[in-house]
Formats: sequence, C-alpha cells, structure tokens
Amino acid sequence: MRKFLLGFALGLGMGTAAVAADPVEGIWKTAEGEEGGYLFVRIQECGGAICGKIDTAFDKTGKHDPGYEHLGKRMIWDMKPDGEGHYAGGKIWAPDSDKTYSSKMRLNGGTLTVKGCVMGGLICRGQDWTRVK
Repeated sequence: MRKFLLGFALGLGMGTAAVAADPVEGIWKTAEGEEGGYLFVRIQECGGAICGKIDTAFDKTGKHDPGYEHLGKRMIWDMKPDGEGHYAGGKIWAPDSDKTYSSKMRLNGGTLTVKGCVMGGLICRGQDWTRVK
C-alpha cells in the first residue's frame, strides 16, 4: 500500500509538471504611444483563454508612472491559441482611444504582433510588442 501511495503521489507531481505555460505568457512592452509613453502588459492564461492586464506604465522619458489611471485594467481577453504562435477570437482595448477591437496576435520569438479591427476588419490598428520577461 505504501509503494502504491508513493507511486500515486509521484505520478501526480509528474502530471502537474507536464502542464506547460503558454509561450505568450509573460510581460510585454507595448510600442510607444503618440506622446512617447509605453506600457508593460502582463499576459497569462485566464479561464481557458489568454488575457492581458496593464502592469506598469512609463512616461516619454522612460520614468515609471505609478499614477497612470489604467493600471491593472484588462487590455486583452478571450484570446484562443492555435498552438502555432497565432491567437484569435479575442478582444483588445486601446487606452489611447478608449475603444475595444476584435483582435488577433502572432508570436514570433521575442516579438508579439498585436492587431485589432472594427467594422468587420475594415479599420485596423496594430503594434509589435517586445518581451520584457
């Protein structure tokens, strides 16, 4: 019985270790906005999808802005991975315009290309984000 329990416990530990994080998970630096500031966005799994929240804000000089009004706000949600570095079916919120777009993302090494569209894809915006961590 003792060997069974030990084997069972080891099996559970190995099963848990086998579950890997999605490669897009981490902290990403957005492109600079019109005024030169940028954000760090923390991307992680949430309820079977990929989501991202604004983690840190920086002004145009690169100085941390702890008073940024949107800290902690959800920026990406409902992204579904296809297993090959592409994500779709989600939404992205743009703080500069306060608009929400249908979104997709593409991961290529340390670069995440994020694109959002409205009106069935007629009007789109996009950025390349850089992995911070």
